Amino acid sequence: MSDSGNNNDHEFKNNIPVDENREAVLEEELSLTQQARSKGSYSFFASLMAIVTGLLVGVIILLIANPARAGQGLLTILRGGFTGSPTQFGQSIATSIPIIMTGLSVAFAYKSGLFNIGASGQFMVGGVCAVFVAIKASMIPASVLWIVCMLAAIVGGAIWGAVPGILKAYFKVNEVITSIMMNYIGMYLVKIIIEQTIYDARYARAQNVPARAEIPTLGLDTAFPGTNLNISLLLCLIFCLIIFIISSRTVFGYELTAVGLNPDASCYAGISSNRTVIMAMVIAGALSGIGGFMMYLGGTGVYMETNEIVALQGFNGIPVALLAMNHPMGVFFTGLFIGQLTIGGENLQLFGYSKEIIDMIIAVILYCAAFSLIFKQILYRIVSAIEKKRKRPGGVGPGGPDRYTQTGEREVSS
Repeated sequence: MSDSGNNNDHEFKNNIPVDENREAVLEEELSLTQQARSKGSYSFFASLMAIVTGLLVGVIILLIANPARAGQGLLTILRGGFTGSPTQFGQSIATSIPIIMTGLSVAFAYKSGLFNIGASGQFMVGGVCAVFVAIKASMIPASVLWIVCMLAAIVGGAIWGAVPGILKAYFKVNEVITSIMMNYIGMYLVKIIIEQTIYDARYARAQNVPARAEIPTLGLDTAFPGTNLNISLLLCLIFCLIIFIISSRTVFGYELTAVGLNPDASCYAGISSNRTVIMAMVIAGALSGIGGFMMYLGGTGVYMETNEIVALQGFNGIPVALLAMNHPMGVFFTGLFIGQLTIGGENLQLFGYSKEIIDMIIAVILYCAAFSLIFKQILYRIVSAIEKKRKRPGGVGPGGPDRYTQTGEREVSS
């Protein structure tokens, strides 16, 4: 009997820490779940604070330039393409399409800890590859020509993105430096390709893209007259969904995140950081190349020039990615928002303002988005302080955590 009693006591004593550990684990899991849910809220409000700060700076500039019409100017910026005109609305969407793709490129590369500032070069190289195929490949049926042009843009952008990725993976060269250099190399390469193969001397630019190679409209050009809006917007949404699934639902997406957080630890876990970095830049370059394809084969009257200017669409994709906190679906809606602001800035000229004011507002939003971690920290501290005040001093439940007496019975709080 004594042995049996000792065994029971021993089992009971061993069970107590197990129960307590189980409660601790459950509490920790609940805390982690709450943190995961609140993470998206913090990111959303941090982006919102960046936008509000940029608009406040814009209001100050409008007041300095022309106080009498500052209110009308702000309303014009906020309305953007929502002016009641289908043409204005369609134009704002068309403006958003290239920067959605370059923003998606920047956001995807950032998953692996890379800052793809070379989206402009990838955009231009992908664009010239698409235009070259559209003009020269007359033997390809019109029904599939635009798809072949998109594939050419993907290959061109991917190759241009692979170079910084390879240098980063095998030689530890900072991708910011190499991607900036590739922007200018790409700019001059595009100029050479145009002047040597598809040059139109009458207008000092590339030849017109044949209508048979343009992206299909599926009636959107009729719904939004004067804009030549096409299925590029639908393609952008599809690509954002694909990148979201890859990033959050696949093994490769997990490897991207692991390498971005800690390359050494990921290597220890058996993940090839070199392969992951290169693939991240290849895919990012391909996405930017698709943006160039959508820009120049969209039938919007935009042609490839030979002037020595780096495409701004790549740089404009950076604030799109930062505001979206590098979330693929957030990039889609943020790109539409930036497009709305751009059209609103152009409409400012109706009230005597300079359209460059919107560039200043977007620049301020960019800087604030870059400091979004500070905004998130401020929000976290505010929420934490509120939660501490709401918590009761006793732990879990109104009577505190359950306690046991020496006999193994629950201790009832009086």
